[in-house]
Amino acid sequence: MRLARPLAAGTAASALVLALGACGSGSSGGDDGATIKIAYQKFGNFTQADELFKDVKAAYEADNPDVTIELVPIEASQNDYFTKLALMNRSPSTAPDLMYEDTFMIKSDVEAGYLLPLDDHLAGWDDWDQFVDQAKQAGLGDDGKTYGVPLGTDTRGLWFNKEVLAKAGLPEDWAPTTWDELLEAARAIKAADPDVIPLNVYSGKPMGEASSMQGFEMLLYGTGGTLYDVESSRWVVGSQEFVDSLEFIETIYTEGLAPTPQQALDPNVGNTVSAEWLPQGKLGIALDGSWMPGTWLDDGAAPWPEWTEVMGTAAMPTQHGQEPGAVSMSGGWTMAIGAGTENPDVAFDVLTYAIDKENALRFAIENSQIAVRTDVAEEPSYAEANPTVPFFSDLVEVTHFRPATSDYAQISNAIQVAMESVMTGQQSPEEAAAVYDEAVIGLVGEENTTAG
Repeated sequence: MRLARPLAAGTAASALVLALGACGSGSSGGDDGATIKIAYQKFGNFTQADELFKDVKAAYEADNPDVTIELVPIEASQNDYFTKLALMNRSPSTAPDLMYEDTFMIKSDVEAGYLLPLDDHLAGWDDWDQFVDQAKQAGLGDDGKTYGVPLGTDTRGLWFNKEVLAKAGLPEDWAPTTWDELLEAARAIKAADPDVIPLNVYSGKPMGEASSMQGFEMLLYGTGGTLYDVESSRWVVGSQEFVDSLEFIETIYTEGLAPTPQQALDPNVGNTVSAEWLPQGKLGIALDGSWMPGTWLDDGAAPWPEWTEVMGTAAMPTQHGQEPGAVSMSGGWTMAIGAGTENPDVAFDVLTYAIDKENALRFAIENSQIAVRTDVAEEPSYAEANPTVPFFSDLVEVTHFRPATSDYAQISNAIQVAMESVMTGQQSPEEAAAVYDEAVIGLVGEENTTAG
């Protein structure tokens, strides 16, 4: 089966490569009359995957008339997406052949038997050499086999509206060096205009992993603490750093420096931040991801031509300004093949076609991702499309990754519960941390924990 060239990649950009992988066109297809079902998230402003797969379907089917690609967009927030995808995987009649898989879910989904190992297919795919070695780690299961082929990765930092900060007397090159300086800026914004939300840090269960990873863990790793002790392979409990991180959440909510709990617990708040609050000057500072400009580009969900002039970026500081002075978190999405697919060769052919160099370049640009293929990172058009690429790429030096364990998803849920109980005033940081500790021990067993 001969592969067609993918559709035009649209605008593009160049920069650094980070630690996760992606893919391009590859193996020959196969079985006559094959149907390949692709499941992926489509929610709010996050529509680029939908647009990419629609184009891939049209081009691939045109060149391969014996293959039908069935798109299954799951319109759900992150937590609900994972739940619905798991439900699909539990039945052979609904399980997808290809799925859009968050890196942190791979090990738990491998353990559940949902994913197919890809090593034999990857061995015959020349493009696999385009990915840095660290990038390939994102798709590994506990058995050392590869189950996911990442499309790109990201980092996180502080986005700020320069016009809002100027009204509060803050400079255009604002760059806090401690949590106290960040809080002082938020208080200045509130004093200058009470109608503006000073600071957004995702918190609570509705925002799911955004709360855990780019909310809580951005704080925790900035204290010098950790969720998981790699050397002992144990989860950390009884940590003062955990309490300190919850105290930051308590401070911004009790002082009115954050959205109201009602606003923050809206599953659509992420879309509201990027498409409304920041462009409309209703939010001063957002702790958010490198992908934000994807919403504001000409072909994004909420085009905002002025964003390059209005928005500034700063690294998230460590708690007291201690080394290395800044902190970030990194993640990313992969394409994975369902363990029960009846057409693994065709599924892999579609996978590699969907994220070959041209489509990987397109995905990186439209989603403001940090490229994970060396050939994509070297394309001049990649950096040209997004002036913040160098800033967020530099944060690779201070980035952290979520614990790569099959039980992380359950631990993440316990973090969200702790955050929500503090932000809503139901528990003090100490009480919420104690409940979290009990939950972790109940999940993994006391023998798999260590005192912080």
